[in-house]
Amino acid sequence: MPRVFLIDTDTASDDAVALIMALRAPGVHVAAITVVAGNVDVHQATRNALYTAELCGASVPVYSGAEKPLLRAYENATWFHGRDGLGNHNYPAARQTAEKQHAVDAIIETIDANPGLVLVTLGPLTNIALAVSRKPAIAAKVSRCVVMGGNPCCEGNVTPAAEYNIWVDPDAARIVLHSGLPIELIGWHLCRGEAVLNESDIAEVLQFKTKVGHFAVECNSHARAAYKIQTGEDGICLPDPVAMCLALDPTVGTDWTDHYVEAETQSELTRGMTVVDRLNVADDERNRTVWEPALKRKAKICWTIDNIRWKQSLYETLR
Repeated sequence: MPRVFLIDTDTASDDAVALIMALRAPGVHVAAITVVAGNVDVHQATRNALYTAELCGASVPVYSGAEKPLLRAYENATWFHGRDGLGNHNYPAARQTAEKQHAVDAIIETIDANPGLVLVTLGPLTNIALAVSRKPAIAAKVSRCVVMGGNPCCEGNVTPAAEYNIWVDPDAARIVLHSGLPIELIGWHLCRGEAVLNESDIAEVLQFKTKVGHFAVECNSHARAAYKIQTGEDGICLPDPVAMCLALDPTVGTDWTDHYVEAETQSELTRGMTVVDRLNVADDERNRTVWEPALKRKAKICWTIDNIRWKQSLYETLR
């Protein structure tokens, strides 16, 4: 039996590569793609998801969801991914159209119909928060909830304190962290340094001469330039594909530990910060009152990955 995946995404350049990885993975059935506002508005993100699925020759239902965060003003990331999220290369619209059902309803129905599925989130957690709030029982039916988000014990990429996906809708992130879903947090730190596709890696992908390989490089052109401005590192940074790699094969993660995690929602200075109890002191008497909502369940945190295996898994997808 194939493993069943449900993917929630704010489809931009790195999300598109992550979708390709899942849609082309042997032994994986993507039951649905649900879309949320994030990198680009939800309508553009839905268009991008449909285009990516068509590029893969995949028949998968795509559902459009939340147009804005639960409580905050919506903030996109077109400065990083381009106005269309895919590097401004004017890709055509897909022939397939989105389903009429709302993504939140689709999430609930897909989980109910496929107990034990793997839920992979690649954007802000608005859709997931709405789904678990509407029907809390679905949390127990998910075998793994792989979240690309957060910056455990390191700097952020949209503020000094926070990673974009959590920062955009920290209130949704807090709901999801407290929901009972079996969270595996794949932070922004894992896609940096040796995990970045350098010139030789990019040349390796392009020499495959495949449509998906060319698209993976081309649609990340704007993001590559923005990443160099942001960090000084030259190459293609792929947080969502790293998360998808770990969803497909968690053994690529070389250091996992379980901790209580909280998302900051009160302070504008540290809004969206993923506060990880790395020293396991949250349930000490002096901290328990503040941390009480988060003490119901720990999340798995991935601290390091095997960068050689991560890149090999990407190459296999794009050949």
